[in-house]
Amino acid sequence: MNESTESFRRVQYDLRPAKQIERRMIVDALQLLAMEGFSIRDYQYTGMGSIYFVDFVLFHRLLGMERMVSVEQSPIQGRVAFNKPFRVVAVEMCPVGDYIPRLSRDLRHLLWLDYDSVLSTEHLEDVSLAGTYLTPGSILLVTVDSEPPVRVEAAGSPERWREYFMEVGKNYVDPAWESGLFAQSKLPFVNALILENALRAGLSGRRDVEFLPLFNFIYADGHRMVTIGGMVVSDVEKRRVLASRLPQAFYYRRRLEEPAYEIHVPKVTRKERFLLDSAMPCDEGWKPDSLDLPAEDIDAYRQIYRFFPAYGELLV
Repeated sequence: MNESTESFRRVQYDLRPAKQIERRMIVDALQLLAMEGFSIRDYQYTGMGSIYFVDFVLFHRLLGMERMVSVEQSPIQGRVAFNKPFRVVAVEMCPVGDYIPRLSRDLRHLLWLDYDSVLSTEHLEDVSLAGTYLTPGSILLVTVDSEPPVRVEAAGSPERWREYFMEVGKNYVDPAWESGLFAQSKLPFVNALILENALRAGLSGRRDVEFLPLFNFIYADGHRMVTIGGMVVSDVEKRRVLASRLPQAFYYRRRLEEPAYEIHVPKVTRKERFLLDSAMPCDEGWKPDSLDLPAEDIDAYRQIYRFFPAYGELLV
């Protein structure tokens, strides 16, 4: 069952600032790739729009993408059809794993497997399929919940969590990984490694292509989530990515073994944002005399201010 089938009842997708910052950083990265000659607007975007379609709206408005498919399942078919934001968005009512083999071999794709639950065998099967079917130049994003997978009061422990990942991960988890690797603080890293292993397994039967990592985000609007992403590349695409301005972006990650970029959203008022924005971009360590904010909050804002969403009440 697609995550959005039930999670839309728990999560107001359009009011998650950290998630929205992640989306806007991804848009920024795609714009940098477009400057290097990747025709992002001609890619097909396939995602899980639920009833909110937030990423679809961003990618259509800011990137000009017009080939868009939201993969969903019952029981929300009626609400999905009602809330579809643009005529160019098609809806496929099926498991995403059933749709991936149908991705056109004549197109490049942006595929976002945006799950809201902890890692499962089904997720890994979908990721492996993506490695098998995505065309060179296509981009894959995968999001999972990186909170501990076993929540039985005292029973939750690194040993239990290791057992869980060994069970759901099967061939994608190294039996030599010891329990210490599954401490709660390291679970985003473990999830990223397992997802990458599944993707590379899907690519293993293909010649002359590899997976080039681009993103490794951690964020929390409640649960701590991890998003990995990258491009299926031949030597041609790999050279173009590395020649682009994307590797200079602060959120870029060439290897998933590197520390992830953790999105920290400082709690600031609208008036404080106006003052901070008036000084952006600023040097590291800058602090206004008139604003009593922790230095770490100002530094976080300095990095994300271009991507920080603005929310306000609209009376109509």
